[in-house]
Amino acid sequence: MLGSDMCRVFSEAYKVKASDIDLNEEWLHYADVRHKEMMRKSIADFNPHLIINLAALTDLEDCEANAKESLITNYVGAKNLQEIAQELDVPYVYISTAGIFGGEQASYTEDDTPDPTSAYGRGKYEGERHVLHHYKKSYVFRAGWMMGGGKKDKKFVAKILKQIDEGATELYAVEDKQGTPTYTLDFARCLYNAVTKKLPYGLYNMVCGGHVSRLDVAKQIVKELGKDIPVYPVTSEFFKEEYPAPRPACEALVNKRLDFFKENIMRDWKVCLKEYLNER
Repeated sequence: MLGSDMCRVFSEAYKVKASDIDLNEEWLHYADVRHKEMMRKSIADFNPHLIINLAALTDLEDCEANAKESLITNYVGAKNLQEIAQELDVPYVYISTAGIFGGEQASYTEDDTPDPTSAYGRGKYEGERHVLHHYKKSYVFRAGWMMGGGKKDKKFVAKILKQIDEGATELYAVEDKQGTPTYTLDFARCLYNAVTKKLPYGLYNMVCGGHVSRLDVAKQIVKELGKDIPVYPVTSEFFKEEYPAPRPACEALVNKRLDFFKENIMRDWKVCLKEYLNER
């Protein structure tokens, strides 16, 4: 999801080499972050000025069922690329998540201490801790509820749209989970802005404006599409069989450091959702 928009934004000014383990686009090169020597060769052949690690296992249920594999990808993969960046003496970017928090607070800044409750959250938190501790030329950017990526979208917005496309006459969305939507295109542009303007290395929250529930997002999708479909509020128990992995009650982020440096160009989530739906 994010990789397609990152390539789109960075390719406007730079030569980009994009790799994946799933070669679903002709411009992708095969590489696997879990295998350090493979990554070292792939990266050294390109001789980059910047390394951006977008690789992650993000399906929470899959991560719970395969906790070891989740840790290898989300932590060891991050460590592998950080060490290669350090060898080449180039800046390194690691993408983290709001899912590293426990959910007890109303919102979280970069100053708050993570307390992950899921295998996914633990792996991402270990990744960001290692990167920030071991290499001074590192950026960690935390995203919230991701939306974007067009045909690659597998997240909440895509799931609601799929139900609508299939003729759903009613929708259900949880009201007991709070967060901050994050449009992949805005995230890519803001990240590009941060690294090209050479903001100080370190940790940044990077989410759209707005603190909402899943119910709010679903209702806004229906409104933007002009559909007369009722959206009913439910609790997380309603989807417990389908989504049993633990999820924080609140994972809303505040872009405190971006605001401090006056470089927060993330737009309001409703503006971004409208643009994304129009683009789709």
